Amino acid sequence: MTFIEVSPESHFPIQNLPYGIFSTAENPNPRVCTRLGDYVIDLAMLDESNLFSKQYNLFNESSLNKFMSAGKNVWREIRQQLTELLSSNNSKARTEPSRSVKKEALHFIQNIKLHLPVQIGDYTDFYASREHATNVGIMFRGKENALMPNWLHLPVGYHGRASSIVLSNTNVIRPHGQVAVKDSPPEFVASRSLDFELEMGFFVGQENNLGEPIKIENAHEYIFGMVLLNDWSARDIQAWEYQPLGPFLAKNFATSISPWVVTMDALDSFRVPTPKQDPTPLPYLKIDSALGIDISLEVFLQSESMSEAQLISNSNMKYLYWSIEQMLAHHTITGCNMRVGDLCGTGTISAPYENGYGSMLELTWRGEKPIQLSSGEERKFLQDGDTVTMKAYCQGDGYRIGFGEVVGKIIRNA
Repeated sequence: MTFIEVSPESHFPIQNLPYGIFSTAENPNPRVCTRLGDYVIDLAMLDESNLFSKQYNLFNESSLNKFMSAGKNVWREIRQQLTELLSSNNSKARTEPSRSVKKEALHFIQNIKLHLPVQIGDYTDFYASREHATNVGIMFRGKENALMPNWLHLPVGYHGRASSIVLSNTNVIRPHGQVAVKDSPPEFVASRSLDFELEMGFFVGQENNLGEPIKIENAHEYIFGMVLLNDWSARDIQAWEYQPLGPFLAKNFATSISPWVVTMDALDSFRVPTPKQDPTPLPYLKIDSALGIDISLEVFLQSESMSEAQLISNSNMKYLYWSIEQMLAHHTITGCNMRVGDLCGTGTISAPYENGYGSMLELTWRGEKPIQLSSGEERKFLQDGDTVTMKAYCQGDGYRIGFGEVVGKIIRNA
C-alpha cells in the first residue's frame, strides 16, 4: 500500500517505481524522478533532504547514466528505500518533515515535462522473434527457406543509429529514399511503405572491459532496465538497400522509446521460460534458468478521421526465441565493450497468431490483406496523419507493472 491512491489498472503502482527524467516550469533543470500512479517524485529533492539512508548525489542529473553507473547494489538500495518511504505504513514517512518534503517533491504528471531518460551512446537492434523472422522469410524466400541457416544458432543483430532515438510523442517525418522500380532505374521518393515495429529495449547499466566478454550467467547484472520501443521502418527503401549489408536508411530516421525505464528487479517476478531452443545453443549462450519475460504488448492505430484508436495487434514478449541476456552475451563474445547507456532492441516481437504480429508488413501480409479500420478506411502501410500507440505491461495479482505508452504520429515534411 502507498499513501497515494493508485488504480489497479495503472501501469505505475508501488511495485513498479520506474525511473525517468523530468523538469517543471518552476525548475526547468532536468533531473531524475520515479513515478507512482499519476504523480512523479523528484528524487534529487528526496536525496538533498536526507530522506535516504545517505546522500547519493546521483539524481540532480539530466540523464540516468550516473545513477546506472553506480552499480546493481545501489540500484537495489534505492529501490528498497523508495518502497519503504512511499509505503503508507512506514513510520519515517509519517513524520512531519518527511510529509512536507514528499509533498513538495510530488508533481502531477500533467504538470511536468519528460525528457529522454538516458544519454545513449550506441544502439544495437536484434531480430530475436522466431515468428517474425519466419513470417518475413516466407514472404521473401518461401516456406522452405524462411529462416536463414544461422538464425537458430545465434541472436542476429545490426548496429542502429543512436542519434535519431526520440521520446514518445515526437512526430515522425516520412523519410525519402531510393525505391526499386521494376525494369527501370530506382526512383527517389517519399516512402510509400512506412511501418512500425513492436519491440522492447534494454539499457546497459554496467561496463565490461574491451576483450572481456560478458558471461551468460552474469549478463543479468549488466542490465539496468527496459523500455517499450518502436523501430520505425521504411519497407520499400529497405527492400532496395539491404543487400548485402542489411538495414541502413530504412531504419535510421527515427526510433521511439517510452519515457519510463522499468528496472529488472520490478520485472523479475514475471520471468518465464523462453521457447524451447533447438538446436541447443553453443555453451556461451546456454543457460537453464527462466530468461523470458511475460510482458503483454498492444498496438493501436488511429487515422486523422477516427475519434479513437483501434487495437490492431496484441503480442507478448514471452514469445521471443532469444532472451535479452543471450543477446548481451552474444554481443560481447568477441570482446566488444558495452558502455553505460547503450541501448539494445529485441527486434519485432510477433506472436504465433495473426492478430499478434508486430508490424504492418506482417499484419497485412506485405499489403495483400489490408487492415480494415472502424472509420471505413483501410491500411496496407502507415499514411500521413496516422498515430501509432504502443502499450506494454506485466499483469500481477491486482496490479500491473507497466511501461506507459510509446506514441508517434506520421507527418510529411513541407
